Amino acid sequence: MNATAFRGKRALGLAAAGLMVLSLAACASNGDDPEGEAPEAPEAAICAPEDIQLIGQVRNETNPYEKSWLDGGDVFAESVGLTQTRLTYDSESPRQQEQIRQALATSSNPECMVLNVLPNGDSDTTPIVRETNAAGALLVTHWNKPADMTVSDYDNWITHIAFDDQAMGKQIAEAIFEEMGGEGGIIALQGILATSAAQDRFAGLEEALAENSGIELLADQVADFGRTEGFEVTRTLLTQHGDKVKGIWAANDDMALGALQAVVAAGMEGQVAIAGIDAVPEAVQAIVDGQMVATASVDGPWQGGVGLAMGYCALTGEIDIESLSADKRGSVTAAVLVDGSNASDFLEPQADPADFACDRVFDRVLRGLN
Repeated sequence: MNATAFRGKRALGLAAAGLMVLSLAACASNGDDPEGEAPEAPEAAICAPEDIQLIGQVRNETNPYEKSWLDGGDVFAESVGLTQTRLTYDSESPRQQEQIRQALATSSNPECMVLNVLPNGDSDTTPIVRETNAAGALLVTHWNKPADMTVSDYDNWITHIAFDDQAMGKQIAEAIFEEMGGEGGIIALQGILATSAAQDRFAGLEEALAENSGIELLADQVADFGRTEGFEVTRTLLTQHGDKVKGIWAANDDMALGALQAVVAAGMEGQVAIAGIDAVPEAVQAIVDGQMVATASVDGPWQGGVGLAMGYCALTGEIDIESLSADKRGSVTAAVLVDGSNASDFLEPQADPADFACDRVFDRVLRGLN
């Protein structure tokens, strides 16, 4: 669907006022007015709410994060009286693209379809976007996208959602520093240096160090995002620096959990503040048990629901894609710090339907991609 056609169809609206009210009731941002007055009907609905098709697609459901993504999609779908189609492609790019082609080809009305997709890699995003755009379906993508591909060049590609690794690195550093009382020595476990995630997360640590003069970085060493490497590197650094080590910053949870094993083996449990990134179940449990201080979560259930909500809100007239600002069409999105105050909520992460209200779906945008 081109931009003109999209605008034209939108301008037709829905003649039935009852359907308008239903779409408003389904979108939590426009609930009953506190004064008791009925909310205004959207002016530019494309589809009747009951005609909207919702599809979530990830690599697999054996990964707890990706399963939680599809579970979050179910929460949103149920909140508006619909059902999400759950698709998995087992990290096979041809299979992913074929699933999308089949969904578009077999739909009786692809212009009322919303796809919330985790592309297998950067190169997979291009054919996915082109096919969904040509069919008139609405699309939200996450994580993987060619750097030179601009969302606003495509009428029906609502947004691409990425995350701020530097902010996550800083967040967990600040949690460690707070636990240390603002002073003392730390060691840092870096990830695979060839990856932007490792580089950006360590930059976040450096930013936090620059703002906290009482904290000394005793040493940093690469541990390749691995638990075994994290254990070995930590054991070596603890031998070198002993009880000067009051905190351990790790670029992911696997390394943090390896570091925890080394701390326990050294008889220093409870004396060292440890934090990682990813919110894997073992790390979250370690926070609940008081063995780790923090991790960071990109909130899979939220991702799974918010992409579908964006499309739903566009099709029911609550969001005008063409009017969205550049930072909303492609965003770096806030992660959630998981610490002792909320870790129990992340043991079995759940989506909050309130986060999917039409006036809240962009609340976690930190900045635009470019």
